[in-house]
Amino acid sequence: MRLLTTLTLLFSVFSFSQNLKTPFENGNGNQSTTYEDCIAYYETLAQKFNTIQVDEMGLTDSGEPLRMVTFSQNTNFDYYQNKAVILINNGIHPGEPDGIDATMMLFRDLATAKIKVPKNTMIVTIPIYNIGGSLNRNSNSRANQNGPEAYGFRGNARNYDLNRDFIKSDSKNSRSFQEIFHLINPDMFIDNHVSNGADYQYTFTCIATQHQRLGGKLGEFYKNEMHPTIMKDLKTKKIESIPYVNIHGDKPDNGFAQFMDSPRYATGYTTLFNTLGSVPETHMLKPYKDRVAVTYEYMVSTINYVEANVQKIKKMKADNLNSYKIGMKYPLQWEIDSSKVSKIEFKGYKGAYKPSDVSGKDRLYYDKKQPFTKNIPYYNDYKATKEVIIPSYYVVPKSQWEILDLLKLNAIQLRLINSDTIINVESYKIDSYETSKYPYEGHYGHYNTKVSKLTEQVAFKKGDYIIKTQQKGVKYLLETLEPEAVDSYFNWNFFDAILQQKEYFSAYVFEDLAKEVLDKNPKLKSELEAKKQADKAFAENGAAQLDWVYKNSVYYEKAHLQYPVYRIK
Repeated sequence: MRLLTTLTLLFSVFSFSQNLKTPFENGNGNQSTTYEDCIAYYETLAQKFNTIQVDEMGLTDSGEPLRMVTFSQNTNFDYYQNKAVILINNGIHPGEPDGIDATMMLFRDLATAKIKVPKNTMIVTIPIYNIGGSLNRNSNSRANQNGPEAYGFRGNARNYDLNRDFIKSDSKNSRSFQEIFHLINPDMFIDNHVSNGADYQYTFTCIATQHQRLGGKLGEFYKNEMHPTIMKDLKTKKIESIPYVNIHGDKPDNGFAQFMDSPRYATGYTTLFNTLGSVPETHMLKPYKDRVAVTYEYMVSTINYVEANVQKIKKMKADNLNSYKIGMKYPLQWEIDSSKVSKIEFKGYKGAYKPSDVSGKDRLYYDKKQPFTKNIPYYNDYKATKEVIIPSYYVVPKSQWEILDLLKLNAIQLRLINSDTIINVESYKIDSYETSKYPYEGHYGHYNTKVSKLTEQVAFKKGDYIIKTQQKGVKYLLETLEPEAVDSYFNWNFFDAILQQKEYFSAYVFEDLAKEVLDKNPKLKSELEAKKQADKAFAENGAAQLDWVYKNSVYYEKAHLQYPVYRIK
């Protein structure tokens, strides 16, 4: 009887694995699942298999909840059982649905043991991250892409590109993602995409998160061992691959640089918490069926590598925190290090120019009848152009509730100041910045920000917060609270109120007061005379001189350009 029951169960699982095809598999190879069918499919898997669990994890801008699906071989869904955790994100750009369809098949095949089942690795997926974009289904918005027949739109329900929202967190999607991320604490993150840009022979390209930003031995391990081994495994499956071809509007023949995934991007964000990350970028002109297949195989190869190296990865992640100690330098800005260049084999198509049928001007085209293989330069290293010394603490007044909420959401440990107190701190004054002339994801962001630093005593109130840097989120703190960092809260406009002067003066009133100020401060008067001697335009401008005196007097408001986050050495 027991043998019969076992055989019946095995037959049931076998029958289910044979019959439960995904919408993609039931189609013609050029059709992608809808949002509704995708979620229904995962719900069915969870009903059939106790190794799969579906959770609702917070709302998105569409009003729909963000779902998280987990596969755990031992049916234990505790994310802290000394297993590795891989997080797969799909549909951040729903017009690039390869990963959506590939991951549905992956979870089915894990549940039915059609592929090797990891015992020491949990697999978690967000089936479709940009739900609003997925519901905005069409067949035309990806004019440069070969299938599928219908797909979602890049912008979410509020028209945000969610792959630019991981620091500013304007969307509910981002905030729900961060809740998931810190709940499961992934060791590896995969964000499935489809490329834009040049034409070439590869179906599969990949962004391996920039190793120097990942940091230390962990970054070197990912660059030199883990990622190459996964790519080598793909090659045994007859899948050729190359780093993401970071070229737009030109031929890649002269080489290209690794994509720098700053914290606004998914893998740039996950790197801040020492999570290894990759962005598969299948080639937009290859058949959809082939793109789904290589995405699937990449995920399988990654799972197998992580499963074989669980303890090594976890130890290196933990050790990497030692690279960010108090008093060390931390890079805030980077540029390509052109002195360090390697050669990579590139399988391309001959590119040339011919007159456009539209404009008559020269246009680029690729001749697929003339494939080539040659070595081209690849720039894989960056160098720091701006660094900061890691402090012991940051101090944030309770008035800055907007960024405090984001810090809490990102599992940053905060400690309340229990009574009014005066603390010796380093403070920043915003000396200069530039602002974009064009809107970018709901912001007119700042860049080229420069600050000056002053050590002073500042009075803080009971209920303000002190934040130690020596915690898991040290890189997140540095990238968001240091105003000169590329994706700092300052550059994302969180502190724009300090850029506007609130109090002014009436010139005819302040004229007499300005004379008193100068008479009582001979040093300031000498500085004014020296400035007039050095600057002819200033010397001819009475209003400018009066304003200079005002801004160098006790009457000038301290809050103007005063950055309201402080450092303790």
